[in-house]
This record gives sequence, C-alpha cells and structure tokens, in this order.
Amino acid sequence: MMNHRWILPLAIASVAITSTASAQMAKSKKSIDANYVEVVPHETDRRVDVLVGGKPFTSYVWPTTLKKPVLYPIVSAKGVVVTRGYPLEPRPGERVDHPHHAGLWFNYGDVNGLDFWNNSDAIKADAAPKMGSITHKSVRGTKSGAGEGSLDVTEEWVDHTGKKLLREDTRFVFHANDGVRSIDRITTLTALDGPVSFNDNKEGVIGMRVARQLEQPSLQPEKFTDASGRVTDVARLDTAGVHGKYLSSEGKAGDAVWGTRGKWTMLSGDVNGAPVTLAILDHPKNVGYPTYWHARGYGLFAANPLGQKAMSNGKEELNFKLAPGQSTTFRHEVLILDGAATPAEIEKYYTSFVR
Repeated sequence: MMNHRWILPLAIASVAITSTASAQMAKSKKSIDANYVEVVPHETDRRVDVLVGGKPFTSYVWPTTLKKPVLYPIVSAKGVVVTRGYPLEPRPGERVDHPHHAGLWFNYGDVNGLDFWNNSDAIKADAAPKMGSITHKSVRGTKSGAGEGSLDVTEEWVDHTGKKLLREDTRFVFHANDGVRSIDRITTLTALDGPVSFNDNKEGVIGMRVARQLEQPSLQPEKFTDASGRVTDVARLDTAGVHGKYLSSEGKAGDAVWGTRGKWTMLSGDVNGAPVTLAILDHPKNVGYPTYWHARGYGLFAANPLGQKAMSNGKEELNFKLAPGQSTTFRHEVLILDGAATPAEIEKYYTSFVR
C-alpha cells in the first residue's frame, strides 16, 4: 500500500510535469505554425502585442499622446505596413495632417455635443471643453491559438473633466491565414448615468489612416472642414508610387465612394511594389446599416453609419440615442489581403463574416 504521505507530493509533481509538458507543446506549436496568433499584454508599456508566427501583426496601444486607444501599426501577412506612421512614428514623404488619424480606431464626432473624433494634443486649450476622450480601463482577457486570437478590453468615453458618458466593451478577434489577416472589432457601447445622443455628424465611426502609397493620387492641395468649422490643409505631394483606389459593394469607385451607402468598401493598391487590398465590412445588425462611407482619397478610410444627415446632404436623418443603461453593439471586420482582390472575393469574405 502506498504511504499517504507521498500522495500529495506526487500529485503536485504530476501537475507540474503536465503543466511543463503543455507549455512545451504550446511553444512547439507556435514555433512551427506560421499562422499561430499570439496575444501578449504589456500593460506597463500601455500596449498589447499581436504576433502571427512570431512576427508583428498589430498592437493595441493607449499612449498618453493619443486621446483614444488604437490598433497600430497594421502589417500584412507578407510584412507590408498598411497604416500611416504619423503621428506616432512619422515616415519620410507621408502627410502630416489630421494628427487624430492614427492606426485603426473607433469613435465619433458628436456625442452629447462633444467631439471625440477630432481630439488630439494639437487642440487648443480653449477648445478642450468641447472635446471628448476615450480612456483605456482594463484588459479583460486574451486568448492565443492556431489561426485565431482574441483580446477583450474595457474603455470609457469621458468629457474633459473626466465625467463618464459611455462604457465601451470591445472584443478584437485576430485571424491569420496564408496571405490573409483580418480583425473583427465587436464593440458594445453602454450609456451610463444619463442619456447619450449621437447627433448626426460626418466624423465617424470606425476609421483607419492608410500608408501614403495606398492613398488615391491627388494632383492638387485641398482643404477639409470638420463639423466645428476647423480647417485642415492637405497639401499636394509627389504622387510617385501612390496607386490606391476605392471600390464599394455598390460599384462606386474612387472619390465617388464618399457619402454613399454600401455593405463593404475595398481599397486596392501597392506599397513599394507589393500589391495589397484592404476592406472594411459592415454588419446587418449594426445601427444605420448599410453604412455610409467616409472614405477620402488622402488616406482616411472610414465607415460612418451614424452621420446620416451630414453624409446624405440632408436627405436622411438619424440622431441615434441611448437611454441610461441602454446598450448598442457595432460589428465590423477589417481585411488585409496580400495581392489584388476582386469584388467577388471580398463578397465571399463578407458572406462569411455576416454568417
């Protein structure tokens, strides 16, 4: 008969051996699986890194220099960086307009009269009371795995005094396959102590600022005005190597995509000769579906389902509202494809996403 004194130590040893073996198996799997998605928090550095096969895909970051958390940078399966560097890591030859356009983000231009979209360190002190910020509160969970990983976070939408308007609970799901990366962003917004109004505004909601080479070629400088009348000059730059072009699910192309509805829009081009296709997919369960597109040739690629009056030139109006304690959920997928893609191929991804 076994001496009872040894049962607990043997059990502990067995668990330790099993845990070590499991860790070694996981490490081995990561080392041989080129599409293994690893989600690694570094909260003291204000970031969560997402790796595929040990190589960077993106990071969820909340630096003190930004007024919202963002995903930055975003890298294709072949290592092509598809997001603009400015304002976090400026690169030679790229535009330096709109300092609030960083990576991939989610916010809105008029929430109870506060502008969350345009807020940045460049805003003058006297305009601060009119701005809103999104603050990172916690990483609620991470999961790594073969071909898929996830990140769950909580954020708060606050005014300039820190008063909370909304709680945001977001799940990011990161997918990896050969030549394909995708990000599902499922965001639930809950009104807190009072009602919250998303007044119709052209600045919203999910947006990304793309690399210079993925912009549409522009032959003249332009001026853009936000809802508060602030003007941003967008200079003409050398268009060598700039080959981007938008195409929506409804067949709208180039600059004609802006201010039109569609269930998805794709942006095709190349970065230093490497073909790449980006797409943002809307979901039928989202408010305002199918979304309006706030897609600009200078590199802003955004979907805005809430700003219907601004986007339709006054033909429609929404002014979406949440009562205290009420929630709404937005679901979007961002595709990053190596190579050129056809509308039929994007449609297949869309069908899979909404299914």
